Amino acid sequence: MVELIAASVFYEVAALLALGAAAGLAALFLRQPLIVGLIGAGIIAGPAVLGVARSDEHIDLLAELGIAVLLFLVGLKLDIGLIRSLGAVALATGLGQVTFTAVVGFGLCLLLGLDTVTSIYVAVALTFSSTIIIVKLLSDKREIDSLHGRIALGFLIVQDIVVVIAMVVVSALAAGVGEAALGGLLRVAAGGVAMLVFVGLVIRFAAEPLTARLAHAPELLAGFAIGWAALLAAVGDALGIGKEIGGLLAGVALASTQFREAIAARLSALRDFLLLFFFIALGARLDLGAMGEQLGAAAVLSVFVLVGNPLIVVAIMGAMGYRRRTGFLAGLTVAQISEFSLILMAMGVALGHVAEPALGLVTLIGLITIALSTYMITHSHRLAAWFDRPLRNFERDHPWREAAETGGMAAEAAAAPDVVIFGLGRFGRAIAERLRARGLAVLGVDFDPEAVRAWRRRGFEAVYGDATDPKLVATLPLGRARWAISAIPSHAGGLTHEDHRLALIAALRGERFGGRIAVTAHGRSERNELLGRGADLVLLPFHDAAERAAELVAVKPEG
Repeated sequence: MVELIAASVFYEVAALLALGAAAGLAALFLRQPLIVGLIGAGIIAGPAVLGVARSDEHIDLLAELGIAVLLFLVGLKLDIGLIRSLGAVALATGLGQVTFTAVVGFGLCLLLGLDTVTSIYVAVALTFSSTIIIVKLLSDKREIDSLHGRIALGFLIVQDIVVVIAMVVVSALAAGVGEAALGGLLRVAAGGVAMLVFVGLVIRFAAEPLTARLAHAPELLAGFAIGWAALLAAVGDALGIGKEIGGLLAGVALASTQFREAIAARLSALRDFLLLFFFIALGARLDLGAMGEQLGAAAVLSVFVLVGNPLIVVAIMGAMGYRRRTGFLAGLTVAQISEFSLILMAMGVALGHVAEPALGLVTLIGLITIALSTYMITHSHRLAAWFDRPLRNFERDHPWREAAETGGMAAEAAAAPDVVIFGLGRFGRAIAERLRARGLAVLGVDFDPEAVRAWRRRGFEAVYGDATDPKLVATLPLGRARWAISAIPSHAGGLTHEDHRLALIAALRGERFGGRIAVTAHGRSERNELLGRGADLVLLPFHDAAERAAELVAVKPEG
C-alpha cells in the first residue's frame, strides 16, 4: 500500500487527507481541538510510523499558502476597536502576560540547558495563546459576550499584535544574516514602509469600491481574496519582511470594508484545509526519539504555561479591581500555546536560528497544553469554585473596576421580584415582557454587562451575575419569588460537562428556594433528566413555538 501511495503525489495527498479526517474524528471524539489530531496524523504519516508523507516540496507549498491565508484572516479581523473599548485591562493584561511569560520562560529555558538564542525563541513562543481554540470554546459555552470573555478577546488581540512584531523582528534578523546587519535591517525597514504605504493607499482609495464590485459575484470575491493574500505574501517575502507579514497586511487592507465578514466566512474552510498540511508536515518531521528525551523539559514548561499564565492574569486583573473569579475565568484562556508558536519556531528553524529539536520541544508543549487547557476551559466554572479560597489574595477588598464596568449592578439593589429570569436574550426578554404585562415583577440576571444595561433601558430590573457562580444565588432577593427561570441557551453537550441548568438548580435548592424552577432544553430526551434533577418545569422553546404555530395555522377561517 505504501509503495502504491508513493507512486503518485495525488495518491499521497489523498492518503494524507483521509488520515487527517480520521485523526480529526478521533480528536472530536476525545473532545480535543483539531490541531492535536492533525499533528498526530503527521506523526503517523511521517517516517517514524507509516512513511507516507514523502513529497515535502508539495506539502510545504500548501502549508505556506495555508499560513498566508491564516495571517490574512487575522489581519481581516484585527479589531483594534475592541482593545480601545476595553481600555486599560486589555493592554495591561495582554502586555503583562506576554512580558511575564517571556521573561520567566527565558530563565526556565536557560535552567533547562537550552542555549541563549533557542531560549529566546522558546520563551517568546510560550507567550502566544490560540485565538481560534479559545473563541471556539467560549462560543460553544455561550460565554463570548460575558465580561471575562470580552476581556479575554481583548488581550488575545494584544497577543496577535505581539505576534506580528515578533515576526517582523525575526524577518529583520534574517535579512542581516550573511551581510552587514545594519544594511539588512534598513532594507527590511524600507520594504516594510513601502508595503505599509501601499496598503494605506489601497484602504483609502481602492478597497471599498473594488470589493463592492466583486461582491456581485461571491465566488469571484473569494477568489480575489485568496489571490490578494498570496500576492502580498509573495511581495512581503521578496521585500524581506516575510510571507507571514505580507499575508497579514493583505487582510488589514480589506479589514475596513463592509465585506470583511463575508470574505472571512468563505475563506475559513480553505484556511482549515490548507493548515492541515502545515500540521501534518510539522508532525511528519518530528523526531520521536528526540521528543522522548525532551519530555522532562516539555513537562516543566507545560506546567509553567498551564499554571503561570492564568495566575499572572488573575494577579493583574485583581490589582486592577476585578473579582478573582472573573480573573480566573479569563486567565484560563491563556493556559496553552498557539499555532503561531509553532509557526514562529518553524521560521526560526528555516532561517537557521534554532535547531529542529527546539521545534519538537515546542510542538510537544503545544500538544500537552492544548489538550489539557481544553478540559480546563470546558470545566472552568467548576475549577473556579475549587480554587476560590486559594485565590483570595488576588482580589482587592473592593473590586471597584468590575463594579464600575457592570454599572453597579449589584443584586442587593434590586427590589424583591415575583419571577427571576436568568439569561437576558430574546427568549428571556419575551418571557419577561409577557409576565410584566400580567402584573408580575421580574428581575433579570445575566453575565453580559451590555445585556444588563439594555434591559435596564427597557425599564426592567436587572443585575449582573453568573448563573454558575455558587455565590450568586445567595445574594439575590428571592424571598417572595414564585419562579426562577433559566432562559440561557444550553451549549453543545447538553447534560454533559458543566451544565448551567444543573448548577443553578443545585444552588437554588441549596439556598432553600421556596418557589418553582423552570429551565430550557433542546429536546424531550433532556427533559426527563432535568425533571429528575429537581426542575419543576422544562421549557422546549422550539417545540413550544412549533406547537403554537401549528395551532394558529390549523384554525379554520370564519365564514
